Amino acid sequence: MKKGLSFKTIAACLALVVFASFAASAQAKVQLTMGSWRADDVTQMTQLLSAFSKKYPNIEIKFDPTNPPDYNAALHLQLQSGIGPDLMYARSYDTGIQLYKEGYFLDVSDLPGLKKVYSDLARAPWVDPASGKSFALPFCAVSHGVYYNQDIFKKLGIAIPSTWEDFLAVCKKLQAAGVTPLANGIADQWDINEVVFMNIMPNFVGGAAGRLAYETGKVPFNDAKMVAAFQAMKDIAPFCPKGFEALTYNDENALFVNQKAAMYFDGSWTMASFKDLKFNWSVFAPPPPKGSKGYVTFHPDSGIAINPKSANIDACKTFLQWLYSDEAASIVSNSVPTGFFPIASNAAKIEDAHANAFLQMTKSHPTDVRFVWPKLMSGNPSGYNLLQDGAIAVMTGKMTPKEAADSLQAGLAKWYVPAK
Repeated sequence: MKKGLSFKTIAACLALVVFASFAASAQAKVQLTMGSWRADDVTQMTQLLSAFSKKYPNIEIKFDPTNPPDYNAALHLQLQSGIGPDLMYARSYDTGIQLYKEGYFLDVSDLPGLKKVYSDLARAPWVDPASGKSFALPFCAVSHGVYYNQDIFKKLGIAIPSTWEDFLAVCKKLQAAGVTPLANGIADQWDINEVVFMNIMPNFVGGAAGRLAYETGKVPFNDAKMVAAFQAMKDIAPFCPKGFEALTYNDENALFVNQKAAMYFDGSWTMASFKDLKFNWSVFAPPPPKGSKGYVTFHPDSGIAINPKSANIDACKTFLQWLYSDEAASIVSNSVPTGFFPIASNAAKIEDAHANAFLQMTKSHPTDVRFVWPKLMSGNPSGYNLLQDGAIAVMTGKMTPKEAADSLQAGLAKWYVPAK
């Protein structure tokens, strides 16, 4: 008669089963999603996320972007409904701070090495000033400027303008030669606000120091400098394409690409779509009024935040730590879309000549962020909307520059308390 299995044998078998189950569980693939407003960056971000997954094969991240103008509202609704992504792009300053205060962004202040790789200045746009907590990992910044067709400038003997008055004279010369000076339109309202008005505004209000004077109540939002900024928007309207009221952002790009317009106010993020153009082009900084200092808008654009309700917070933190590691520095610099500049101190050198033209502007000019981002976004009416509506109104003749500045002052007075 055969004897049954011994206790030791049974125990060993059970141990093997338990170990095998544990090993299988440890190797189970974690699926994360990453929300973003950069719908154009699927290819590049997929490459970056794939490089991460090679290092951590049990973590897979799907890049799931939203149409840029819809991102803020869509993300907020997702987070409120409990279906937000595990990781997400976080707006800098006020908009990001509001989501953190509402409990939708995880405190990431304890990430190892965070303060070593990112300076206080780099982290500041994603730090809650009340608590000093970091609510997102700094990721990329963008620059703003004026794209121009070098071949057209050369043909007409036009030099890069050094003052705003020279810039308007260049526009007149181009127009007299039968060339549309500017490609910009206003159908996509965010575009005229962010890449034109907040591109030139530092030159008219005095850069960061001037912005702080408004934020702290030292000067009203309808002072002479603000009126001059709105006047500049009125001044460029005659040099935009005919029917500019109906031109979308994509239409504007096409006008510049097809050499139907000689100049184009825009951000560094667009340069990737211009890499195969059959004419010579470059960028210059928007020139200041005569006698004033020139500035460049260099904006901390995107951080990456973690959803506190994610079922895989440890995996999310693993990704963020990898993102700013020395090992990943060159991968990140070469994988993010051209025209986005990594903020980490260990970021690798960028080789693209046009990207370096943008960076050179930031080195040769003092810089500031987009005017309304730090303090004026969250109230009702939002400073963003007030600037946008005012710029469009003066360009279409529905308001004078003074009326637009007065509207900005009156709107902000309903909710904004000057910062101390």
